[in-house]
Amino acid sequence: MSHHHHHHHHGEGQSDFRLAWAIAANLGLTVVQIVGGVLAGSLSLVADALHNFNDAGSLIIAFAARRISRKPADRKRTFGYRRAETIGALINLITLVIVGVYLIYEAVLRFFQPEPIEGWIVVGVAGVALAVDVATAALTYAMSKESVNIRAAFVHNVSDAMASVGVIIAGTLILLYEWHIADLIATVVISGYILYQGFLMLPQVIHSLMEGVPEGLSLDEVAEAMESVEGVEEVHHLHVWELSEHHRALEAHVVVDTSNPAELERIKHDVKALCEERFAISHSTLELEWPSAASVPCASRVCA
Repeated sequence: MSHHHHHHHHGEGQSDFRLAWAIAANLGLTVVQIVGGVLAGSLSLVADALHNFNDAGSLIIAFAARRISRKPADRKRTFGYRRAETIGALINLITLVIVGVYLIYEAVLRFFQPEPIEGWIVVGVAGVALAVDVATAALTYAMSKESVNIRAAFVHNVSDAMASVGVIIAGTLILLYEWHIADLIATVVISGYILYQGFLMLPQVIHSLMEGVPEGLSLDEVAEAMESVEGVEEVHHLHVWELSEHHRALEAHVVVDTSNPAELERIKHDVKALCEERFAISHSTLELEWPSAASVPCASRVCA
């Protein structure tokens, strides 16, 4: 057991290290872009630097939320701080949608009022930005599979990498052939991807914060499984929700057919074990009742 605990902390330490490197790379790139933009007199480079700073900000939020979520429960937060990661994801996804909408607005504006591309230096710096964005995405990719918080920051980086590709392609086409429409097309495609990802993940995060039933879980299926335990007659007032992305909780009234203390303990143990093994519910609160004392159950098994 101690070995597993050590391994868990080792894995978290490695993830934090990768995130810290990703933040440092993005902040470094922001400084380079601002200096390059000032020297080249390029407003677009400075604007891209601010966009990149937004990426660094998303990673900082993800990093902070990740650290806060590990804090143990206390008298003010009796369930702990795990939900901090979900809140971090919500902040990042909302800013992602705002960025997507703003980029479309900016692209349409530039199409009707084209701005000159200040030489190949802009395309060159966009190439450097692409390399940093790809490296950052690589650092956070593995973590993004396990956490919606990191996934939101990861999408920020992928969208920035796509924006850099767009700047390189559109900038080259404008410099060589004066195809100003290339900038509009590239930006709309990138913005479409950003908005798609944002609107794809936002409902999941809001559902979790609203204490909705975890994705893919059926309340009726949970209740029927609990009622299959020997000694359980009925389950009602059933609630299942997520404390965080990987921690589910349950509370329920369980009607039993015995008053024997040893049997009651056995029933409680069996129901909790079944919930954890079959439905990955790690925190269960059960109120045991006898048929005569049980309140009238709702038809749907769910009562407030």
